[in-house]
This record gives sequence, structure tokens and C-alpha cells, in this order.
Amino acid sequence: MASTGLWERLWRWQRGRQGSGYDKLLLGGTYWPLPCDCYLLRFPTGTSVPAHTDKVERGRHYRLNLILWPARRGGEFVCARPMHASRRIKLFRPDLEEHSVTTIEEGTRWVLSFGWVRGARSAGTRPAA
Repeated sequence: MASTGLWERLWRWQRGRQGSGYDKLLLGGTYWPLPCDCYLLRFPTGTSVPAHTDKVERGRHYRLNLILWPARRGGEFVCARPMHASRRIKLFRPDLEEHSVTTIEEGTRWVLSFGWVRGARSAGTRPAA
């Protein structure tokens, strides 16, 4: 996660990291004792997320995505080996598993995303959304 201060990002919409048009709203997070974050993600029509991994400096990165509102068409989460995947719940290791979201063809997809890093010894290590 970028080194920008938590207070500058908290409760402010920002563009997603992949540069593909989705937006993220940081709802909260911690650096210690368990580095974690919580985002509300908004994927409007025409957006997607290309295949990628989210590396962390130390530890094991986990992400739990809860699909609050799926797009009417498109917007499917793609991950070859998730830890758990159902229609509304996606649990995976973004540091190890390549993942993506197909193009939103109609509607807006809303996701509540929780990320955490286990075994991170550095106070500056945070998950990346």
C-alpha cells in the first residue's frame, strides 16, 4: 500500500491501483498488530481489472471480497486457485494467485474488500487493494 498517510486516504474515493477505472474508498485499516485494510470498491460499466498479483514485502497476504451488488452483466472475479469462492464470497491469496475481474458490461459492481498480512514483522507492511 502506498506510504500516503491513513488520514489523507480515509473516507475519500480514489482510483484503483490497476488504472482500469474502478474506484476504492478506504473505510479503515491498521498497521499493528495485524496489518489490514477495508475498502468499498465500485466498478462502473466499462471497467475491469487485468490479471495481476499483489506482492507484499513480508508475510502472507489474504483478501476476503464480499460481493455486495454484482453487475447486471460481466464483472466476474477470476482466480485459478481461490481458498474459497462462492457467488458472493471470494477468499484468496493475492500475493500468490493471479486474479482479475472481467469487464463490467452493464450495471455497477460493489465489493466490500478486507485485506490482511499474516507474519508481517515490519510495522509499515500493509495489504494493497
